[in-house]
Amino acid sequence: MNVKFLNGLEPRYDLTYSDVFMVPSRSSVGSRLEVDLSTSDGTGTTIPLVVANMTAVAGRRMAETVARRGGVAIIPQDIPIDVVADVVEWVKKRDLVHDTPLTLTPHDTVGEALRLLPKRAHGAVVVVDWENRPVGVVTEADCAGVDLFTQLSQVMSSELLTLPAGLDPRTAFDRLHEGRHRLAPIVDAGGRLVGILTRTGALRATLYQPALDAAGRLRVGAAVGVNGDVAAKAKGLLDAGADCLVVDTAHGHQEKMIAALRAVKALDPAVPVAAGNVVTAAGVRDLVDAGADILKVGVGPGAMCTTRMMTGVGRPQFSAVLECATEARRLGRHVWADGGVRHPRDVALALAAGASNVMIGSWFAGTYESPGDAHTDANGRTYKENYGMASARAVRLRTSDDTPFERARKALFEEGISTSRMYLDPVRPSVEDQIDAIVAGLRSACTYAGAATLEEFHERAVVGVQSSSGYAEGMPLHQSW
Repeated sequence: MNVKFLNGLEPRYDLTYSDVFMVPSRSSVGSRLEVDLSTSDGTGTTIPLVVANMTAVAGRRMAETVARRGGVAIIPQDIPIDVVADVVEWVKKRDLVHDTPLTLTPHDTVGEALRLLPKRAHGAVVVVDWENRPVGVVTEADCAGVDLFTQLSQVMSSELLTLPAGLDPRTAFDRLHEGRHRLAPIVDAGGRLVGILTRTGALRATLYQPALDAAGRLRVGAAVGVNGDVAAKAKGLLDAGADCLVVDTAHGHQEKMIAALRAVKALDPAVPVAAGNVVTAAGVRDLVDAGADILKVGVGPGAMCTTRMMTGVGRPQFSAVLECATEARRLGRHVWADGGVRHPRDVALALAAGASNVMIGSWFAGTYESPGDAHTDANGRTYKENYGMASARAVRLRTSDDTPFERARKALFEEGISTSRMYLDPVRPSVEDQIDAIVAGLRSACTYAGAATLEEFHERAVVGVQSSSGYAEGMPLHQSW
């Protein structure tokens, strides 16, 4: 079923997310928590979020954290197969409730702790002895104004509350609250460190369902390009245990993609295969004929993408998702809306248009969990570097096996922004903070539509077209959202 437009007035031109709004409908959904956000496209996501296969966004920390909250991350295609295998194995060994700890010894220094702290949103390093038993905790506040060569034994807090592995999240929260602790190391029966849990983490464990494979482990996907021995690369990713394959190139409606997709499907993969990117019904039909289970939709809407300005090619994203989702649904397939989401409302509108999942890239680049080191600018603001997957840097990574001459020729044709600073939001610095905001907005959107599931949301959503001033009217003062 296609999305319903307000008063039956379907527009005669293409629309972005900013061009549309949703009107409330009569609803019997009494609470946002009654809404089921799980998807039916075979990916096993319990919230409709997929982290895009961008090198500056999707790494092991991102994959672990997002899967624990119900989404899935796609490891980029420019990562060597053996590294991807290590990442997949690592993610699948992560706990479903507690986070992976950062550890140092009492003899390590404050400088080493400060380099590690931005790697995790929990903001603590657990100090362990030589038998991996926690003896202290160090936070950034403990390191403030201290010489960088000071040993951690001099600054750590040694009054520890530890919690046993497997403890019910509600009980864990109560113990943390009663002890006035923000976080606690998690230990096994022998007292050895196995994780770390914050009060907020314990709460989230009661609000989200992890995205799990058949063996009850966290899910993670992986991407492959359309050049080289695609079948061999895809087989390597499948053997590594990837839960979803993404065959990815900027222009998905081309013969190379169709050949690559057929080669992947000839392996008879037992996991969903997504392919793209496309923006038309014709593109959907051709890739479905070649074997795609999921179509990645979007050309040019990404925050790091200059394709439209360089080439004039692309399509406003809401209309692209709407047309492609309509055709995919007719064929019994699904689409992922890839790019153009900058606010929780955009995620809701993509799903209203018929997407089964929404891909997020640059939005998540400026979080603790994205790969790369955190930097501080002259004003003391924390940022990470981000770059598009058609940029000079990304092209260089994907063509590392080429000759210098071939690399130099390809580097002339990058379309993505080469690098950009993605500042961490001081209010929502972690990807989990961002997911909380997105899910809260999406749950509310479903209740406004009177929908208890995402499929009902697509069926019941009523969308209207607005002017730029109509969009501006909905913006709160002094903040972006």
